[in-house]
Amino acid sequence: MNDKIENIDKIVQHWLDSADKNHETMTHLVDFKDYSWALFLGHLVIEKTLKALYVKKLKKHAVFTHDLLRLANKIDLELSEDFEEWLDKITTFNLNARYDNYKQDFYKLCTKDFTDIWLDRIEKIRSWLRNQL
Repeated sequence: MNDKIENIDKIVQHWLDSADKNHETMTHLVDFKDYSWALFLGHLVIEKTLKALYVKKLKKHAVFTHDLLRLANKIDLELSEDFEEWLDKITTFNLNARYDNYKQDFYKLCTKDFTDIWLDRIEKIRSWLRNQL
């Protein structure tokens, strides 16, 4: 099966537009102090940006995964040790915000200070990834 695709630029733009919309919503959630869901959307921002980069570099549809470090490794990104650790941690925001057995603990963890630290890291990774495009 040939998984190469056409309209690469269109697909890349689709992922970036979706990531930008999630980014906008993330910032609105912070304004309303809904920190756990803001971090969940931060995960989506990075995931979709990575998927745009995946399509651009590999010229095929992105794999179905929410694991950010796995995505980054599949496209051979040269990540700093900090970025690797951050991607691993940000991946947990996807699970923690979605599944009931994790939600309450995650909600308690997501103070303003915790959220500010992680949103700053999400912004740094997002900016770096977009520069890779």
